[in-house]
Amino acid sequence: MIRPVAVIGAGPFGLSAAAHLRARGLPVRVFGDPMVSWRAHMPEGMLLKSTPAASSLHCPRPGHTLADYCAEAGIRRLVSDEDIIPVETFIGYGEWFQRRLVPDLERVRVDSVEPAREAGGGFELSLDSGESCTARAVVVATGLSGLARLPAELGRAAAGGPAPGGPVSHSSQHHDLTRFAGKELIVVGAGQSALETAALAAEAGARVRVVARGRGRVAFGAPPWEQPRLRPESPFGRAWSLWAFSHCPHPYRFLPEATRHFLVRRVLGPLGAWWLRERFEGAVQVTEVERVLGAEAEDGGPVLTVRTHGGRTERLTADHVIAATGYRVDVAAMDFLGPGLRTRLAVSRGAPKLGAGYVSSVPGLYFTGLPAASSYGPVMRFVCGTDFASPRLAGHLAAAHG
Repeated sequence: MIRPVAVIGAGPFGLSAAAHLRARGLPVRVFGDPMVSWRAHMPEGMLLKSTPAASSLHCPRPGHTLADYCAEAGIRRLVSDEDIIPVETFIGYGEWFQRRLVPDLERVRVDSVEPAREAGGGFELSLDSGESCTARAVVVATGLSGLARLPAELGRAAAGGPAPGGPVSHSSQHHDLTRFAGKELIVVGAGQSALETAALAAEAGARVRVVARGRGRVAFGAPPWEQPRLRPESPFGRAWSLWAFSHCPHPYRFLPEATRHFLVRRVLGPLGAWWLRERFEGAVQVTEVERVLGAEAEDGGPVLTVRTHGGRTERLTADHVIAATGYRVDVAAMDFLGPGLRTRLAVSRGAPKLGAGYVSSVPGLYFTGLPAASSYGPVMRFVCGTDFASPRLAGHLAAAHG
């Protein structure tokens, strides 16, 4: 019996990779809850920052774009850069893609992956259903799961970790922001997640302050009609650098390590969407500081200590602090990978080092999506990264293990 390829994760990158693997005739088992991060860990009422052109899952055959879904579902077509995508529409699209192309998805969790003990290599998987199975190769496509980043200076007020019911939480822990109606809320961060979370909470009746480190950090992108016309188009805007990151990620992994990590952090970094400015300004108070010094819980509520640009130390109080401080890839946090695998993985600042075709230093173990960003660039943080990743991963895996 031919052992299947196991795909762990059923978000955009997992579903796209599975579709490409199946198109090559490889047996595949896909594990996960489809679009769960988008459905459970994004705020209700959220709008996607990415344009329609950057929001389709790559598929080996036509008829499965976001526009195709909208046509079939009777939703107004989303095609121009001025069209804004509700998160509910994108979730529906991902679930539609799954039903059509990965219909036998297994809604179970993979508890552990270890090297196979039997001859011939491969991997042994333990599922939360109690089943154990083997796979010739494993594709890790778990997205943001388990990678939420809480800065150390906020950790003192979040003993035991960030929690919605505690003084400090992470933005990924909030789907319903109406719980903050009538409350004082501090959102730490300056990216789209921070600014949109703040705007949605304010619209839900909270009194919101955004605390951002650095001068001029709270900024919004230019609307499409103000984009430069003499530069090449990319899914992210008009610029030569964005075009290169979008369409030529392969050479990225040959850049120096420090350069790669710097670009992943800075390119398309903290910036609000152009359409959010009107909802944000006037509704949310902004405090730009030199740095956040720490946070403590006093009388059940958090107190944030900051250093201002004038050199003063100030204490900011609220009913709750949300850290919209992004995500950090760390193989050590992927506890479903057994110690027998994690100790063999070559890593770069916690992220797996990937070669051609998205394969790791462990033959047969592949990573796609956010964990691949330090090897293939910032495009891997976005859905349109499936355009490059999925066909190349599937081609490499088919050649090596077909």
